[in-house]
Amino acid sequence: MTQQHPDVSRYTYRVTWSVEDGEYVATCAEFPSLSWLAGSQAEALQGLVALVADTVADLTAADEVVPEPLSQRTYSGKFNLRVGESLHRRLAIQAAEEHLSLNQYVVRRLSEAS
Repeated sequence: MTQQHPDVSRYTYRVTWSVEDGEYVATCAEFPSLSWLAGSQAEALQGLVALVADTVADLTAADEVVPEPLSQRTYSGKFNLRVGESLHRRLAIQAAEEHLSLNQYVVRRLSEAS
């Protein structure tokens, strides 16, 4: 079964300064084991994009699963979260004090945190 190569520019990249290495490090959320160090942000990103492209080509050639870019995935807007009983109680009380449903309260808090 032949897979189509995804557009590697659609993956989720981040470039940050690495104090340890004294260089910029680029990472990709869909390929957490890959990174690229360089003296500039642009060079770090370019190096990693090329590495991801090579990795995708290798995975495709080996007929292995290629991760779908997070930007192209479909999300339902729902996820389940298990919390301890005391945290659940505290959140329910805080939501009630703000005249919100627990769901509305948690969504607000998550939005403020991101």
